[in-house]
Parts: sequence; C-alpha cells; structure tokens
Amino acid sequence: MLTARKKNLTAVVIISNGPGELATWVKPLISHLKENITSYSNEKNTNFKFVLNLVPCPNATGNEFKVAKNWGLFDLITDPKDFWKLLIRPSSFTQWPKNGVVVFLGGDQLWSILLAKRLGYFNITYAEWTSRWPRWNDQIAAMNKQVKDKIPKKFRKKCTIVGDLMADIKNLKPSLEDIKKNTWIAILPGSKKAKLSIGIPYFLEVADLITENNQNINLMIPKAPTVELKDFLYYQSDKNPIAKYYSSKIKSIVKIDHSTFDYILETKKNSKLYILSRDYNLPLLSECKLAITTVGANTAELAAINLPMIVVLPTQHLNVMNSWDGIFGILGKIPFMNAIQSFLIEKWYLRKKKFFAWPNIKTKKLIVPERIGKYMPQQIAQEALYLINNANLLSEQKRNLLESRGRDGAIKKLSQLIINSINKN
Repeated sequence: MLTARKKNLTAVVIISNGPGELATWVKPLISHLKENITSYSNEKNTNFKFVLNLVPCPNATGNEFKVAKNWGLFDLITDPKDFWKLLIRPSSFTQWPKNGVVVFLGGDQLWSILLAKRLGYFNITYAEWTSRWPRWNDQIAAMNKQVKDKIPKKFRKKCTIVGDLMADIKNLKPSLEDIKKNTWIAILPGSKKAKLSIGIPYFLEVADLITENNQNINLMIPKAPTVELKDFLYYQSDKNPIAKYYSSKIKSIVKIDHSTFDYILETKKNSKLYILSRDYNLPLLSECKLAITTVGANTAELAAINLPMIVVLPTQHLNVMNSWDGIFGILGKIPFMNAIQSFLIEKWYLRKKKFFAWPNIKTKKLIVPERIGKYMPQQIAQEALYLINNANLLSEQKRNLLESRGRDGAIKKLSQLIINSINKN
C-alpha cells in the first residue's frame, strides 16, 4: 500500500551512487532544475519535493551522504544501507506525494525501476552506455545515437537522445584569469580510499620530481568532495604500507584566505600543491595545460573539459586489490586471494582489456596516453615535462577530446523530460 499523499506536491527522486556521478550528473541537474523550474512549462503550478536515494555501490567512499547533505539541494536524502528498507517500507522515511518521477543517475538501473514501481512513479533512466531494462522503463534518456540503436526496436519509441551530461560541465561557471596566466598541471590521485592509498604517495613523488626540474610549473589538486584533508596526511604516513616505497612526504597543509584555492600543501622537498575544494572546480581545472590522473570517472570529467591527460595505473601495487572495481575489489579483500589475483590480473586482465581511460574506451582508440604497468614516478614526471614543452602534442590531444565528447545541452533536455513526465500525471 502506498503512503499518504499531499495535493499539488510532486516528488523528483534521484537514484545515484558514487562520487563521480554525484558531482558531474546529480548536482548540475538538480541545481539547474531548481533554478529554472518555472521556465519548463509547469502547467499545474506544482510544488516540488527533491529526494536523493543513494544506492549500494562497491566504489563509493562512504562520504556521499555527507557531501550531498552539505549541498542543501534535497528535502530528503537516504543512505545506501537503507535502500532495501526504503523499497519495503517507503512510508518510514517520509510522506510521499501522489505524483512523482524517479530518475536514474548512477548505480544499477534496476534499482530505479523497482523504486518507481513501489512508489507508483514515472521512471526515467539516463543511459550513458546502454539501457539494460528498456521493457520496464517509462522513458530512456540516451547520451547518443549509439545507445539508442542498442535498444530493441519495439522499445526505441521510449528513448530520447539528450546528449552528454558531462558536456555541460564547461558551462557551469566562468574560469578565472589568474589561472590562465600561468602554466598549471593538475594532479588527481583518486577519490576512493583504496586508490588514494596508491595515488597520494605516488603522485606526491611525481609532483616533487616535476618541481625539481621546472619551478615555473604550478601544481594543483582538485580535491573530490568525498576526500578529506586528513586522507592526504594518512596515506603519506607510515600507516599506509605503500608509502614506504616513496620518499616524498607532506610538510604542511595550510588554509589560504582570499584566494582561488582553499589550501596549500607543501612537501618536505618544498614542492607546493594548491588544493581546490570548492564546488564547480572543473571550469578552473580546464585552464590547466595537463592533468596526471588515475583511471576512473575522473578521465571522463577531464575529457568533458578537453583537458589533455596522462592516465596512470602503477601495477607494482596490484596487491592492493580493493582499489579495483567490481568482483576484483570484492575478492581482493580476502588476504589469500591477493597473490593469485595479482598474477591473473597482470597476465590476463591487463593484457585483455584494451583501454582504461574513458575517452579511449568511448572512441575505441588511443587518444590520451595510458601508462598501465610498472611505471615509476620518474617516468611520469619526465613525460609530463615533455608534453608541457610540446604545445602541438597538447593541441592534438585537445582536438581529439573535443571530437570524442557527446553533445551538450543534456541537462536542459533531461530537465524538460522530467517536467513533461510530471505534466502528464
């Protein structure tokens, strides 16, 4: 039995999971929708209740609930551990309006279908790569024509091509002139704790090596919302077993007032890395000349702003298996499986998987360099310095990234689909 309803109130329910989806899909969409709700021909003069339901995800950091709450965009946020309870007894969380729409923006597409059926709401799935349950979707918002073509013909009438949500990132806020005036390299060590255990000591050493060779290069770290300053200190310390393989350590992290940046991290070798932790940091990041990044969703974000990159996965630390996605991450938490999995991944998985970076996967060709293997920080620093001094190579990569990106305007089109579904009820 469905819960009590309130007249003239409609719920917009977002299903999502990890830090990348929250930052690049959920927040921009809801921010735009709330700011422009009256411009989308809301014929019934409806009041809206915005809800975020976080779903279980092996790649989540555990900070997603806190981060989303701090945005102040939602009337209700539910924790991933409560999702099954939400499906069984939705009335225990809130009074649900009679009408609503459930929008899938991350996780397993099945969760949004189940919740929409349970609440009696319209369902919209944003399909970046594929629509997995077209029979049970009310509406499919596809990133491109390729996604739509994969859908069986009898269900394609449910599908509308809206474009690439990440392609709208560049339009969020203007860039700052003080970033443009200098040469900047962005360093992205990851957002998940297991990746940070490798990324922080490894990339600190890369930073020291770059600074040692060229002190005119500025370095920034666009801190993910789910990463805390204490994580930087923890993973470069003796508490992290991987840190012993690298000599670079943090001397201090100091807050900066009246600056584009929030903090300055200084290493014991006197390298300075400026930490940017404000919302919408991607437009500022786009003014960098180059990014050095781990694998993952951040490669899609960098591609969306046409930022040349070097994608790094140092396989000398394969024993840290819980930094991997999916089944490898789950099994990797079993100690005796580490040696077996390290061997299998290095000899089979890494050789079988052709590409790791999102723009390469999407285009099925190598348009950004991937350094997957036993690469040392010295090699990555040297390559970064080489690229910085070769503008033609950076320009070529930017052109290729621009061509690989989906159409923009997806936020507006998806917002319109949401309002259209509400006006039908």
